[in-house]
Amino acid sequence: MISTLLVANRGEIARRVIRGARTLGIRTVAIYSEPDADAPHVAEADRAVALRGSTATETYLDVAQVLAAARATGADAVHPGYGFLSENASFARACADSGLTWVGPGPASIEAMGVKHTAKALAREAGVPTLPDALLDSDDPDDWARAAEGVGFPLLVKASAGGGGSGMREVRAASELPDAVRSARAEAARSFGDDTVFLERLLDAPRHIEIQVVGDAHGHVVHLGERECSIQRRHQKVVEEAPSPAVSPELRARMGSTAVALAEKLGYVGVGTVEFLVDDADFHAPSASEDAGLALPGYYFLEMNTRLQVEHPVTEEVYGVDLVALQLAIADGEPLPFTQDDVRPRGHAVEVRLYAEDPAQDDRPAPGTLHRYAHDQTLRWEDALGASGEISAFYDPMIAKVIAHALTRAAAARRLAAGLAQAEIHGPPTNRDLLVAVLRDADFLAGATRTDFLDRHPHLRTPAPATPPVVHLAAAVACTSAARREHDPRAHLAPPGWRTLRGAPRPTVHWAGPDGEVAVRSTIRPDAIALDVDGVEHILDLRDLTAGSVRLTHDGVEYRCRVAQHDGTAYVDDTEGHGAWRELPRLPAPDAAAGGAGPVSEVPGTVVEVLVREGEQVVAGQKLVVLEAMKMEHPALAAADGIVETVHVAVGQYVEAHATLVTLGAPG
Repeated sequence: MISTLLVANRGEIARRVIRGARTLGIRTVAIYSEPDADAPHVAEADRAVALRGSTATETYLDVAQVLAAARATGADAVHPGYGFLSENASFARACADSGLTWVGPGPASIEAMGVKHTAKALAREAGVPTLPDALLDSDDPDDWARAAEGVGFPLLVKASAGGGGSGMREVRAASELPDAVRSARAEAARSFGDDTVFLERLLDAPRHIEIQVVGDAHGHVVHLGERECSIQRRHQKVVEEAPSPAVSPELRARMGSTAVALAEKLGYVGVGTVEFLVDDADFHAPSASEDAGLALPGYYFLEMNTRLQVEHPVTEEVYGVDLVALQLAIADGEPLPFTQDDVRPRGHAVEVRLYAEDPAQDDRPAPGTLHRYAHDQTLRWEDALGASGEISAFYDPMIAKVIAHALTRAAAARRLAAGLAQAEIHGPPTNRDLLVAVLRDADFLAGATRTDFLDRHPHLRTPAPATPPVVHLAAAVACTSAARREHDPRAHLAPPGWRTLRGAPRPTVHWAGPDGEVAVRSTIRPDAIALDVDGVEHILDLRDLTAGSVRLTHDGVEYRCRVAQHDGTAYVDDTEGHGAWRELPRLPAPDAAAGGAGPVSEVPGTVVEVLVREGEQVVAGQKLVVLEAMKMEHPALAAADGIVETVHVAVGQYVEAHATLVTLGAPG
């Protein structure tokens, strides 16, 4: 039996596995990189081992360091979580060769499903429907064009190894194919060490539906229904739910039996997920009183993930299972404790992925310090961080997964939206407002969720604030003033808003908020605050003012606001809304980028492409340098026509945010 488990991962999944192992009485070992030294998963494990380095390649992907940590701590088993080494057959084999129990499927299953184009061939042999595809095994663009004609447009160029949307390019016309293939190959080589790509027919707006399978070492395989993961950005999931609003019991049985057949063909042992694209162009959302099931036109194999999925909690909530405990039991050789006839869904569960990223800026990752992170426990929060922490530029920017379970889909969505809205998240921008807006959107609630959902609902990226911005501005101004009075004995003797000369004009202070900069003049009295905001006067009733909270009444509605100061920013929260306001200095600091007549890095990251040379003429909008950070590529573009005077970076170099990448001179 497993006695000591090394968790070869980080963040929320490491915490989840540690928590699951502890309930079974299993001792746990954490590993951590230098940036993760103070991460919660390190403190929560029984033992921890530091890895040398900062990047994923230097640490969590370094097999030698991981195995050395297992030896040093007497671990007898390894759980890889998801990502990193979880689908690395060589690592699974190395664990076995070292006498460690591998908590996952055997290396042969990982290898069979790890290469997408061969996985599709195996799926076809098992009777699983597949989309037309073609492997690109030459460097000749003419061969690529002939393969594309056979597959048909639109199509995807896809990396054969890996996942998560990396190495994937959409192609709608033959003229786009060469650049897409070269770009996908380059990204696949960087991400997975394998530049093999293939072409696959693209369904324009399918549903992404996956079946959870579980197999034991005694030949038993069952499925635990489906999850719908159609709401995505950059081919990565954002909202997941179980069951799907568009899958009938009959379709669930068909897809489930198909997934089980594939697992049985593989001799699959462990927890895994068979992913499908479902073409439901004829779907019409049922009314609230109808069963949410229609027979869909077709479903097609996408891939099989031979590991635990990020979205596994929705299956746990609906089917009453603990998938981590199942993984550990199966690794110990135990038979499944249930049969297919025992599997029955209960209610509905919805999960969202809370990321440190800015939906208004094309989902740009936002590393930085999370000053305060607080939420109630009415929902299931799978947190990557504690009450505060650092969102590292070296890894995925996920803060948490948040899950709600209820009797109905609408009730689960309502609970989840309310819990997210009420959380206190002080620091970098997040996608919280987008998630709340999705969960409350009429089309989402009607079940009209396909992979183009966010493209068809761009307004959800910048939803209207739940609380009038002037309320949060007033709270920031009032509480900031109260905080100053608490720390200044002289100001403490005067009433709020006191000025030396009667009738002296109120000073103008500039504040930066969610929608930009505003000029503010304010007067604070014991019972009210008057604000002149860009020439518009607002008067709000004020009660119970302290440095950390205030009650404000605006247009007859009272708002109870909590205010926290972090690094010069006032973060304001009420039960429905939130905002961040920064009082700007009278003399602004020089622009960090002013000295460089060229693009700067928007986020810290690694240079993966330098596309220009010194002396080269460039035009406005031309791509000059490409950075990779937090699983995304970030191109740096020329703001105007010019000549490259200096290239300041090289491929493989790590650069901090706001570093000048290229200096451009006037065009010749």
